[in-house]
Amino acid sequence: MNLRHIFGRRPAIATEAGLAEFIDENAAFLVQKGLYEYSRARAGHYAKILFAEECFRAAIENSRWRAFPLGLAMLTEMIDGVLRPHANDRRTFLDRLSAVTLSVFDRYPAPAALGAETWSEARGELLRQIEFVGMHPAKAAKDIPIRFCESYFALMPIHEKLRASEFHTISNYLRVTMCNIHHEFTTRMDAPALARELQPA
Repeated sequence: MNLRHIFGRRPAIATEAGLAEFIDENAAFLVQKGLYEYSRARAGHYAKILFAEECFRAAIENSRWRAFPLGLAMLTEMIDGVLRPHANDRRTFLDRLSAVTLSVFDRYPAPAALGAETWSEARGELLRQIEFVGMHPAKAAKDIPIRFCESYFALMPIHEKLRASEFHTISNYLRVTMCNIHHEFTTRMDAPALARELQPA
């Protein structure tokens, strides 16, 4: 059950600030839900014991921060694909969308699990991934995670021998969840208002 909808419809996404909140919330949800639920599923009855282990908590903390930029990149590509038909100036539009996404990244100081240098490198890689979005046609939401699946799967805090056969499960999780996020965005967005925000006169 999606508890976010129990108390009624959420407000329309019509401003850069609202868009940033949507990106932040859903990028974190996309990557963290997969990490935690997969780890619990693999541990089975021993999940509580696993999550109580200090070394595992350190590993999943590292994984979730490394995965966050992947979630930001996927959300940015999805939003670009939805709003692209409303963009009059493609370059300006993508630059502003990129700035919104990077502002979300910059909300968070370098996590202790990664350190400043690694966090800075992650920001540079995020920017590179966003630039890549402008070099190809818009993709269906279900196809956006495909190029990120291997990187995300490698971050699962479970020994690689135990997760070797689960790649398709994780890939399908990302693809289905991205479709759900796409549905929420297209339901809540005010496309003309966002287009004006992202390419002001």
